[in-house]
Amino acid sequence: MNQAESTKALDVLVVGGGIGGMSAALTLRGIGASVDLIDIDPAWGVSGAGITITGPTLRAFKELGVLDEIMEHGYTGEGIRVCDVDGNVLSDLATPMPPEAGVPGSGGFTRPGLHKILAARVRKAGAEIRLGLTVDALRELDDGVEVSFSDGSTARYDLVIGADGVSSRVRQLIFPDAPKAEYTGQNCWRVTLDRPAGIDRRHYFLGGPLKVGFTPVSKTKMYLFVLETSAKVWREKEGLHTPLAALLKDYGGMVGEIRDGLDAQSEIVFRPLEGFFLPAPWFSGRVLLIGDSAHPTTPQLASGAGMAVEDALVLAEELARGVDVPEALSAFMARREERCRITVENSMEIGRLEQRRAPIAEQTAVVQRTLKMLSEPI
Repeated sequence: MNQAESTKALDVLVVGGGIGGMSAALTLRGIGASVDLIDIDPAWGVSGAGITITGPTLRAFKELGVLDEIMEHGYTGEGIRVCDVDGNVLSDLATPMPPEAGVPGSGGFTRPGLHKILAARVRKAGAEIRLGLTVDALRELDDGVEVSFSDGSTARYDLVIGADGVSSRVRQLIFPDAPKAEYTGQNCWRVTLDRPAGIDRRHYFLGGPLKVGFTPVSKTKMYLFVLETSAKVWREKEGLHTPLAALLKDYGGMVGEIRDGLDAQSEIVFRPLEGFFLPAPWFSGRVLLIGDSAHPTTPQLASGAGMAVEDALVLAEELARGVDVPEALSAFMARREERCRITVENSMEIGRLEQRRAPIAEQTAVVQRTLKMLSEPI
């Protein structure tokens, strides 16, 4: 860090109040930075059924300081049970973490619950939060960035972090020719359900026309997910239970029971899956992209949130070394690019294997190989 920067706390703007943005606000406040966090949503809310959490992501949440709350209110456990379309057990996949990590190998949580925990921590940490706001322009200065906001105001920062998701406004401003997210060929359905007593871990139901699974998210709740291969479509929220039940017509066992219980009151979320990987570097001057702004991934490896939290942890570590901001961003890239690239590529590869209905062992081998890689130190 140059002499001027080393004598004062960094002024940082975080654009986007999702998991990655809130994690960055927390880690940067932890090293003494002054943090403004903005989000385009005036209500700063979140929707969705739930989130699957791998062991490496639990480790990242532990380093962030929120693991105890996640374990208290969510689900943590070990392994993934692989079943056929009728629910017969085929195998159990291990999800081991190194003993020194001190975390379980698997977990799940509700998205609103996780948002509530992180938002409370961000407020407590002293970040300045401004809602219903985004960036209109970024102008690079010799020693900072001048930001023009959508409300007409301007401010200067030492560092700007774009954590505003797959359709990132910050990415559009600094890399106007960057690749856009592309449809992967699959749609994802999620349904929040009561958790039966026998569901003590994550489940896959493979070998059929779809990928189906369960993820517990609390002591009493879980969500069903369904990955469907089709042309890209958008569906209205009303009446989703009817096409979902039709998709699940070939499934028996507990999946069949859930299918038969779907109705207009079922909490169903539908979205097409998109992803891409932004070539390095993910920064221009003193503006950096993290999380889904730089490496949005598909849910096959349940690692999108974990990658975003890891980005925040590594960024704070590099800035805390006392080097100048551009040098810290280069060091950040050296640590993050390969790990995130492998995660995105392998997650998309699993999706391609699912779409061509590759042998179950071929699909699960990629899962196990990648989770082993991710279990290694950040």
